[in-house]
Amino acid sequence: MTEIDTSNKTLFKYLGFTFGIGYVIQIFVWLVNNMENGSAKLILSGAAQMITACMMFVPLLAVLVSGQKLKGMGWKPVFKGNIWAFLFSWFGPAVLTAIGAVLYFVIFPSHFDVSGAYLVENGQEAALEQMETMGVTYGQQMLISSISTIAYVPLLNMIFAVGEEAGWRGYMYPALKERFGRVGGSILGGIIWGMWHWPMILLTGYEYGKDYKGFPIVGMVSFCVCTVFLGALCDYVYEKSKCIWYPAILHGAFNGAATIPLALAAPSVVAATRLLGPAPNGYIAGLPIYIVGAVILWKAKEKVK
Repeated sequence: MTEIDTSNKTLFKYLGFTFGIGYVIQIFVWLVNNMENGSAKLILSGAAQMITACMMFVPLLAVLVSGQKLKGMGWKPVFKGNIWAFLFSWFGPAVLTAIGAVLYFVIFPSHFDVSGAYLVENGQEAALEQMETMGVTYGQQMLISSISTIAYVPLLNMIFAVGEEAGWRGYMYPALKERFGRVGGSILGGIIWGMWHWPMILLTGYEYGKDYKGFPIVGMVSFCVCTVFLGALCDYVYEKSKCIWYPAILHGAFNGAATIPLALAAPSVVAATRLLGPAPNGYIAGLPIYIVGAVILWKAKEKVK
């Protein structure tokens, strides 16, 4: 793996570019979404969607801008000796998300809903009507979506997730761990990763909505808790595999799996409890991922002793 420049100048240059561009993009998207309907909004909305997708490549670009090299991050896929890393990265997030969702719905059984209310809430009544015409129930469609999430979504999402992983796990985490130790660097890296999303949480209610006490500060902190433990998982498979594609697969698998529990919940009821679940960035639904991440950090701490 490539040698990491841990100097303040290089690290701050990386963070400055990553946060500067990332925050500008998030604010731009918010402004576009709040424009009055018209031709200008129609044109800019398409551009905003494209820019939002490309935002995941900002950390990768920041690596280059800060003077680091991408070579040495493990771009050549390595399967030999990494079967466990592949299986965990591909299936782990889905399994942990499913366990967390079951736990959430057991505690809040009234929140479970397969009536299609999620589609209605998100303005997709036409899709629901089309399913009914085809004789496919919403529950069956969710089953199909769940299978797709496991079958190929991690691979598709990996293409975008690697843009973040090259920046976070490829450069920033090693740089921070060199300066603050394996555990301290990983925790700080997770907090920084979460902070990168703060404008969306503040302006749009990203991930948790706005119907909770302590908005938006509580949501900002809660998301950082999620990224700390999820980051520990991503960093763990990267350290063991020495290949950047494995944390990218895990990251992509998490993003894909995270949407399924929300689609199985009653939107109007869940709105007030999004800090708890059913998505895996909630404190109850995210418990399986948080526990695994905590174990990884604890073992890293023990190795240092």
